[in-house]
Amino acid sequence: MTDDRWGAGLTVLGAGVMGSGIAALALGHGVPVLLVDPDEERLARARADIRHQLRLAALLGAGQAAEGALRVAASPGAATDSAFVIEAITENAELKAKALAGLSAIVRPGTPFVSNTSSIPIDELADSMSRPQDLAGTHFMNPPSLIGTVEVIRGPRTADETMAAVTGVLHGLGRKAVVVRDAPGFVTSRILHPMINDAARVVQAGTATADAVDALLRDCLGHRTGPLRTADLIGIDNLVDSLRVLHERTGDEGCRPCELLLAKVRAGHLGRKSGRGFYQYEEAAR
Repeated sequence: MTDDRWGAGLTVLGAGVMGSGIAALALGHGVPVLLVDPDEERLARARADIRHQLRLAALLGAGQAAEGALRVAASPGAATDSAFVIEAITENAELKAKALAGLSAIVRPGTPFVSNTSSIPIDELADSMSRPQDLAGTHFMNPPSLIGTVEVIRGPRTADETMAAVTGVLHGLGRKAVVVRDAPGFVTSRILHPMINDAARVVQAGTATADAVDALLRDCLGHRTGPLRTADLIGIDNLVDSLRVLHERTGDEGCRPCELLLAKVRAGHLGRKSGRGFYQYEEAAR
């Protein structure tokens, strides 16, 4: 992947945990990135977090020798000549649609767009765009630099050219694209998030501690970290948002966020990024 191919490079909308992680992945593979977020403090934190992720990727041999150049902006106006756009803001359909509509109105027609979402149907978001065929979906796992497979969602109106661009970009970033059809939660979240919700209900009921639940799912059933450590990595607020999307769009009562998850969000115990969730961490995510 060369700078000539990318021109002005990749634009990432949103400098939160996932936006920073996706930006770090691209930068580590030599791709220039414009990171856009209206919150200047979040942008500053993202710069530090990206440096940390690039150092870690280098230590693990997960990047290339030449890093791409990072630019940051509080307004998407600087993204007009982007080669590719990834929206990675909070898991809120209205906010995502607004962000996509705003940027799709100013970039070149035919620019491939991706919404990085864990649960919101891509065709629902495509309604906000002037060219819905330019939009596909991805569900990067956290942290993007260390997980080599990406769930890719093809919406009913996604063009062949868009899909080819998305899978090509992911291949260039050393990622395996697994393409699925559009639906609430797609595959991973539709299976994983209700399971995490059930695991939290077990803890809420006093049947077992979080550590016991994770030990059993990890050591008996082969879940890599256990569902509740996974919740802390996802971000419990993000998990609750995703469960609400699933509940609203499927009617599945198993997707209604349980009271323990809601209580943790109210208390600000959001997982690794806040220093405390189902577990406590010495250092919150940068």
